[in-house]
Amino acid sequence: MQKIILISIVLALTLSSCGLNKNSELQTGIWRAELKVGSNQAPFLFEVSSRSGDSTIVTLINGEERVELEGITYLNDSVTIPIEAYDAYIKAAIGNNSLNGRFVKNYIENDSGVPFKAEFNNLNRFESIQNPTDISVDGKWDIDFITQTGDTSHNVGVFKTSNKIVTGSILTNSGDLRFLEGAYTETGVQLSAFSGLSPYLINIIFENENAFTGSFFTTRGETKLIGRKNNKAGLADPYSLTKLKKGKKSLNFSLPNVEGKTISLSDSQYQNKVLIISILGSWCPNCLDEMKYLSPWYKVNKKRGVEIIGLAFERKDEFEYAQGTLSRLKKKYDTEYEILFGGKVGEEATAKALPEIEKITSYPTTIFIDKKGIVRKIHTGFNGPATGLFYEEFQKDFNKLVDDLLAE
Repeated sequence: MQKIILISIVLALTLSSCGLNKNSELQTGIWRAELKVGSNQAPFLFEVSSRSGDSTIVTLINGEERVELEGITYLNDSVTIPIEAYDAYIKAAIGNNSLNGRFVKNYIENDSGVPFKAEFNNLNRFESIQNPTDISVDGKWDIDFITQTGDTSHNVGVFKTSNKIVTGSILTNSGDLRFLEGAYTETGVQLSAFSGLSPYLINIIFENENAFTGSFFTTRGETKLIGRKNNKAGLADPYSLTKLKKGKKSLNFSLPNVEGKTISLSDSQYQNKVLIISILGSWCPNCLDEMKYLSPWYKVNKKRGVEIIGLAFERKDEFEYAQGTLSRLKKKYDTEYEILFGGKVGEEATAKALPEIEKITSYPTTIFIDKKGIVRKIHTGFNGPATGLFYEEFQKDFNKLVDDLLAE
């Protein structure tokens, strides 16, 4: 009898333990999360779903953007959500319809992380406002960024409102802030985004229908904003910002690809072809947007006599580290062209790999080379699909430039 009771107790504990483990998994559905930026919280939404084999998928949501995160693991009452694209992760304790933890970047030694929390089944990115402003943010805006040291840069905002939800982006000379999403307040607009690298929070206060002030918050600090409505707003010509050194006409580098094989511009596969060099980093969101465009474009156009080489500068000056990050990148975007490792991100590595160029100021930077090996154009930055008409204009200019070079 005692043996039967003992077996029953062990079985009950086993079932209880299994039940606890199951209850400690993320509930499927929409979650509202927050990451701390200064004294504020940058909110975002994510969806939890499952695939065959009971694997958990977390999908970050920003406007039209969907970023899937895989490889989620559980240990007791905690969950770890890897963000492989940016060498980071979220680790949180699972509570009653809640999560509490930190967002940590692996490449930062002893990173203490950013406070993270989330609530299940809360569909509101921002708190609903009973009496929102009747001023519309829709359209194009000249937006000046003013840093805490007083430095000013000119940028362009593009926004639209649908069903009381505001979406859009802010374009800079080095790229865009990608997919922002938000809502109106009593005095302006709140916007936020998190796609795995850095949380963004933007607070706008209207002065009138054609002007606003505001703040842009990241984990690095606060930047002041001044906005003026301008339907003709634009940036500096992206082909005018990065130049070759005086007397230089071509590039010459030999660097390892992800397999460790040295690739050179003098290799036969690149001779008598139009060549596009994409200077990138696996850590750079705008670079990923460009790769998402270039990878399928290359498959369609490579037979026309055009080649692409990705030249990557990573967080660490270690080939093994870069081999891992870049291999994952190629797999994610099914990239068929070569990606080479140029060293650790920074002026020293880019100057060594590309001594013919005055200075690389932006990731990505895209170099167009004609069939004779002459550099014809250098495009600084990349404004992706979040920028709407600006992205469409880029695609037209890109294809026309390549067509013209092929026709020569």
